[in-house]
Amino acid sequence: MNTEQKDGAGVNPEAAGDAAEQEAKATYEHGETEAAHEEAEVEQNPVNQEIEQLKKQLEEQQGRVLRAQADFDNFRRRTLKEKEDFAKYASLKLIEQLLPVVDNFERAMAASRDNKDYDALIKGVDMIFRQLDGVLTNEGLKPMETVGTPFNPEFHQAIMQVESDEHEEGIVVEEVQKGYLLKDKVLRPAMVKVSS
Repeated sequence: MNTEQKDGAGVNPEAAGDAAEQEAKATYEHGETEAAHEEAEVEQNPVNQEIEQLKKQLEEQQGRVLRAQADFDNFRRRTLKEKEDFAKYASLKLIEQLLPVVDNFERAMAASRDNKDYDALIKGVDMIFRQLDGVLTNEGLKPMETVGTPFNPEFHQAIMQVESDEHEEGIVVEEVQKGYLLKDKVLRPAMVKVSS
């Protein structure tokens, strides 16, 4: 056998071609697989970025919600305290205005003990009453006008019915105790006698 025969004897040219073809095919498929893998990573990378961005936005929103809730809790506590303080000291302004009236009563009583001038005492008490009436009027207190008006159970409390030739039936003829309005609200209804 010659050397050419020896070299070619063990290799089938057709088989060698098939092996090369299969190797090329495997290399091509492997290349395609790597390319597909790279494409999938490239596609997943924007998805991952978007997921991370959404997570950050969610954390920011949760932080905002917690801050808003804390602000609301602080606001609620503050307004509750202000409301309690307002209720506690609501009469402060009125009391401040009444203190001079109390002072004047004390002066009038002290002066009446030292001096037995009852006319001066009556005059002083009248002045103090006008001062007190002024304070109450400034706060919105006003007496009701009842005599000669039709009976109204929202403003009047009838304690008696009387016969009257001057007034028709259901008219207030006499006021036994004054009624008062505080601004537009009935503070105390007037006790009245009504014609029958």
